[in-house]
Amino acid sequence: MNIQSPVTALFQTDKWDRSRGSKAVAAVAAVHAEAVDRSARFPSEAFAAARAERLLGAMIPTNLGGQGASVSEIVEVCYALGRACASTGMIYAMHQIMVACLVRHGGDADWARDLQRRVGTEQLLLGSSTTDGKGGGDLRNSSCAVTQQGSGMELTKSATVISYGAQADAILTTARRSPEAASSDQVLVAATKEQYTLEPSVGWDTLGMRGTCSSGFTLRANAPTRQVFEDSYQLINARTVLPIAHLTWGAVWAGAAAGAVERARQFIRGAARNASGQLPPGAAHLTRASATLRALRSTIASAMARYEAAAQDHDHLDSLDFQGAMNLLKVNASEMAIATVMSALQATGLSGYRNDSACSVGRNLRDVLSSSIMINNDRILANVASATMLTEVPQSLRD
Repeated sequence: MNIQSPVTALFQTDKWDRSRGSKAVAAVAAVHAEAVDRSARFPSEAFAAARAERLLGAMIPTNLGGQGASVSEIVEVCYALGRACASTGMIYAMHQIMVACLVRHGGDADWARDLQRRVGTEQLLLGSSTTDGKGGGDLRNSSCAVTQQGSGMELTKSATVISYGAQADAILTTARRSPEAASSDQVLVAATKEQYTLEPSVGWDTLGMRGTCSSGFTLRANAPTRQVFEDSYQLINARTVLPIAHLTWGAVWAGAAAGAVERARQFIRGAARNASGQLPPGAAHLTRASATLRALRSTIASAMARYEAAAQDHDHLDSLDFQGAMNLLKVNASEMAIATVMSALQATGLSGYRNDSACSVGRNLRDVLSSSIMINNDRILANVASATMLTEVPQSLRD
């Protein structure tokens, strides 16, 4: 598979040369993508390459052993990895969301700086556990609670999903502040591998994103109380998790869609050569796929620019308008990614439908179908509905 993108980059950046590293990792991920998908196994080769290229600590400040990369640079890496192997791209995205929480909300606490330094120098892989058995995909409510035990704390969480939990070197997990706290009064807790145990509860045999290994576990953590973030999870989610998740996820889905468009383009070009330049009927679907991909990339780039412009403006980040826009980014990106791959499938016809074809887009389609289900779009739209009713309909195109 040719992993060189026919599409221009989502963003142009000069501060950090992430291009060489991301291309090297994407090349490895592409070689093993089919085996990762077929066996539903962790993309270990790609993450060995990511560690060698020091991509896991990219967002860590330079004085702590990282590259000090911006969010837009991380989003670009997600796009590149998503083109090669969506599971690899999604794992990288989820890791970087947790890194962003650590960098932005760990403050000057010694434990947080030490963990950042370990991510930067040792290239630790950070996992997250934000769903409870009773809460499903509702990230803003927790059943489990932090319990104080002397100078430490402990928690037990029935997590229906912990992506790459068995492969993570540390996990950041949500919980109620105390056993007496409301389900929405959440904190974020960091625990390194020696501070928690995982008991498998639910397997991971899914249609797509099989390599994320998002099995369910009972998580039991016992760690120093200082490893509970001072900022509430409500604040962490609004200012960091939600926008960075939807930007990086969107980039992964866009990458998977771009991979399908590339295969459709190769198919149409081959068919035209075999027909003395006569375009096959599927060419019209390639046009539609390319146009939808362009709109998807533009949507992500626009949202990225808005986020980075307001990254230090907490009032703007907390506003209903911004929160609604970031939520709708996830919905729109997922729908456009699916539409793009479906058009690519129509362009390739039976060749794209076959799993044993060089132009197969089956894995791309199965992977992007997860986009509307992972944190279900209906749940997001229902949550945004109240704010939408309070928002005036624009009176002009420039409003």
